[in-house]
Amino acid sequence: MSVETREARQPWILLSPALSAVALLLFVPLAFIAVYSFWLRTATGADQVGFYLDNWAEALIDPFYRDILLNTLKIAAITTLVCAVMGYPAAYFIARSKGNKAILLLLLMLPFWISYIIRTMSWINILGVSGAVNWVLTGTGIVDEPIQMLYNQTTVILGLVHFLLPFMVLNVFVSLDGIDTTLEDAANSLGATRWQAFLQVTLPLSLPGLAAGGLLCFVLGAGTYITPLVLGGPRDAMFANLVFEAIITQLNWPLGSALSLMLLAVLGALVLLYNRYLGMAQLMKGLG
Repeated sequence: MSVETREARQPWILLSPALSAVALLLFVPLAFIAVYSFWLRTATGADQVGFYLDNWAEALIDPFYRDILLNTLKIAAITTLVCAVMGYPAAYFIARSKGNKAILLLLLMLPFWISYIIRTMSWINILGVSGAVNWVLTGTGIVDEPIQMLYNQTTVILGLVHFLLPFMVLNVFVSLDGIDTTLEDAANSLGATRWQAFLQVTLPLSLPGLAAGGLLCFVLGAGTYITPLVLGGPRDAMFANLVFEAIITQLNWPLGSALSLMLLAVLGALVLLYNRYLGMAQLMKGLG
C-alpha cells in the first residue's frame, strides 16, 4: 500500500467510530421506522407485514392530520417570533456588557440544570386555579374567583418560550460577540446616530445568529410533545402528540411511523433550506 493511499484512508479510519455510532443510532432506526410505515395495522391488533400505502394516504389526505400539522407550524412560528423579540435585547446586553459577561452567561445556562419536564410543570403552580397568580389576585380582591389561565394555546406558547428562549439568546450572543465594536464607532464618527449604527451595521451582521436561533427554536418547538401535553387542552395538540398517541396509546406503530416521518420531512426541508442559503456553520457556533 502506497503512502498516498494510507494518508487518504487515515481520516476515514479516525472517523469510523463516530460514523458507526451515527449509522447505528440514527440511520438504522430511521430505516426500521420507514419499513414500519408501510405495514398495516389489522382489526385484530396485529401488524400485517407488506407494502401498503394506507398509512401514508391517511396521513397525507385526512384533513385532521393536515390541520394539526398546520397548527403545529403556527405555534412554532409564533414561539420563534416571541423568542426573537425577547432574546435579541438580552443577547445584545450580554454581548456589550463588560466584566460580568461570564456571570450573565452562567445565569442564562442555569435553566438547563433543571429537567425540562419539571420546568414545564412549574407553570401549573404559577398559573393554575390554586397557583401563585390566582392566589395574589384573589388575596388582593382584584378578582372574586380564580381565573382559568391554563390549558390553552397561549400557555403552550408560554411554556415553549420558557424552554427555547435560552437557545435563541445563545445563538444571537455568539453572532453579536463576534462583531467588531469599532465598526459602530466608525459609523458614529461618520455622523450616524447610535440607532442608525445599530440598524445599518450591527443588526445586519447579527442576522445569521438570529436565523440560526430561529431555526433551532422552530424545529425544537414543532417537535415537542411535553409542553402541549402538560399545558395545552384537547384542542391544542401538536403533531408530536399524534405520534405519541398512535404509538403509545393505540399501539399503531405503522401509522405512528408514517406520521413521524411526515413531520421529519417537513422539518428536514426547512433545515435544508436554511443550509442552502445560510449554511450550518453559524448554527454549530451557537450549539458549541
